[in-house]
Amino acid sequence: QVPLQESGGGSVESGGSLSLSCVFSGDINTRDYCKGWFRQAPGKERGGVASFCRDDNMEYANSVVGRFTISRDNAKNTLYLQMDRLRPEDTATYYCAAQPGVIMSWLRLRRDSYTYWGQGTQVTVSS
Repeated sequence: QVPLQESGGGSVESGGSLSLSCVFSGDINTRDYCKGWFRQAPGKERGGVASFCRDDNMEYANSVVGRFTISRDNAKNTLYLQMDRLRPEDTATYYCAAQPGVIMSWLRLRRDSYTYWGQGTQVTVSS
């Protein structure tokens, strides 16, 4: 079990910014895990937003390229998602996810590629 805990969600106006954090608990080496951010809006499927594995090649959903940035601090066992120029369509519950080992790049934004999930944090963007 890899406990994950997100924080940093909230409400912001269109064009604003938010930064999400996800802390990995337990005695794990987060460098051995692929890590990602997903989001789910009401009535929609959970979809990938950003991810990377040990190779540090970031994958981003087309809708967030140039606006969102995924990063990590291995010393703090923490994953981040910096979200800039937010839009109302970014409104969703955001989840962090982790998977031990390597995920092929074309599978890193697929929900079924990940085993461990956080509880989610709500992001609301008003127009």
